[in-house]
Amino acid sequence: MNSIAIIDYGIGNLRSAEKAFQHLGFDASLVNDPKELVSAQKVVLPGVGAFGECMGNLKAHGFVEPLREAVSSGKPLLGICVGLQMLFEGSEESPGVSGLGLLKGTVKRFSGAAFEGQDGLKVPQIGWNALSFPREHALFKGIVAGSYVYFVHSFYAQPDDSANVLALAEYGMNFCAAAGKENVAGVQFHPEKSQAVGLNILENFGRSTK
Repeated sequence: MNSIAIIDYGIGNLRSAEKAFQHLGFDASLVNDPKELVSAQKVVLPGVGAFGECMGNLKAHGFVEPLREAVSSGKPLLGICVGLQMLFEGSEESPGVSGLGLLKGTVKRFSGAAFEGQDGLKVPQIGWNALSFPREHALFKGIVAGSYVYFVHSFYAQPDDSANVLALAEYGMNFCAAAGKENVAGVQFHPEKSQAVGLNILENFGRSTK
């Protein structure tokens, strides 16, 4: 069974992701030493809170370059929530803070008429929302369009290349709910909180070859 390293860089409770993978039978564990990425076969980058704080903690814990090296070596990487956002080059939430740059594009805040005024949608989006899929991807094998997953976010990734959009959801607009390229993928929602659908997605990642 593939070993899965869940990066622990001081950003909150990560046990739910660890327990979800372990429930599925995977050898998954939290790692707080960047050297442990060398022996792992797959890597998970969770994230909660602000983009700048997450990137700062990731850098302070020495994970930035080892994480890039792991991706360069071909290891599958899954970003979750702000972990997806950090895969990109930067975010409107934290101007001047560079992301990992593993995917080209930036992170935008929900804004516009749909999010303004008394009848507007609330930001952050908190709750269940349905996915649609512009293309097939191994991460969503067995997941049908219209399946619901759990979101908590005010920002969304906007890839430069639409071919890197793996899933969409609608909240005042169609937004990127998952993105990826080659061995890098990320989801804006929380699969570990998304019941059977989320567990299916995590199992797909755990069993994928890239």
